[in-house]
Amino acid sequence: MSLDVIGFGALNLDRLFQVNKIACKDEEGYIEDLHESCGGSAANTIIGLSRLGMETGFLGKIASDREGKTLMENLKSEGVDTEGIIQSPAGRSGTVQGYVDSQGERALYVDPGVNDNITINEINQDYASSTRLIHLTSFVGKSIKAQEALLDIIPDEVKVSLDPGMIYATKGLKSLEKILQRTNIMLLNQMELELLVPEIEGQENKINSLLDFGIQVLVVKQGVKGCSVTDGIRTYQLEAFTVNCQDTTGAGDAFNSGFLYGFLEGKNLKESAMIGNFVASYCVQELGATTGLPSKSVLRNFS
Repeated sequence: MSLDVIGFGALNLDRLFQVNKIACKDEEGYIEDLHESCGGSAANTIIGLSRLGMETGFLGKIASDREGKTLMENLKSEGVDTEGIIQSPAGRSGTVQGYVDSQGERALYVDPGVNDNITINEINQDYASSTRLIHLTSFVGKSIKAQEALLDIIPDEVKVSLDPGMIYATKGLKSLEKILQRTNIMLLNQMELELLVPEIEGQENKINSLLDFGIQVLVVKQGVKGCSVTDGIRTYQLEAFTVNCQDTTGAGDAFNSGFLYGFLEGKNLKESAMIGNFVASYCVQELGATTGLPSKSVLRNFS
């Protein structure tokens, strides 16, 4: 089987609580509603790509609990190949407790469970090599070692994209060096860029320090301001689409779906970034990370 994209990251069941406000230290708030959905950054992006017509698969780990069964069935229902999913007979599947206010802002707490117990020996390496692109996202703990080991094994023609998230960004460049040296496309937000290279002054210098690892395309996602994308020669700043934002959960993952779709379809940097912004604009209009992700037919509205 040959796939367009395989995701490799945490699988989590998201419990999103709608609250009157995001409470700070010694403050109180109240819960207005609860929405449960399947998540995990790489999984969100892969589901987005599947809805856009890409042939997708996943590398990850779940336990034999209700949450794990829900996560597995959700991927299958979205048309994602699950041959690469490791099913553990013990432990608990990953979950995220999220708190979302009326402005769509959020606070998240991650319980990784078996996500952080992946070893290279558990991974179907032939499966991981049968794709055009592998999309990596963060693990809380030691499963990053399995990602590093896999990148040493897969063929050179398999492209690698990375969304480090806050977890990997806080590790710093030294901890991510092995992954960055094999990354073709890096997708991160402005705060993650600041965390990853805090000692370097200036946006352009920060970006160039990452491109020096051999990264071919770097995208900085900037929320309502849109995004910046560069290949080291050409740089584009694109505005976000103006929509009624209900929930920013998964917006960055949705952008990744659109951008990687454009890349795999042979679009140029600017076109790919515009598709990323377009897909993200659909995501934020619904509660949850994947509820609002569009189908390929919706791209007909994009021009």
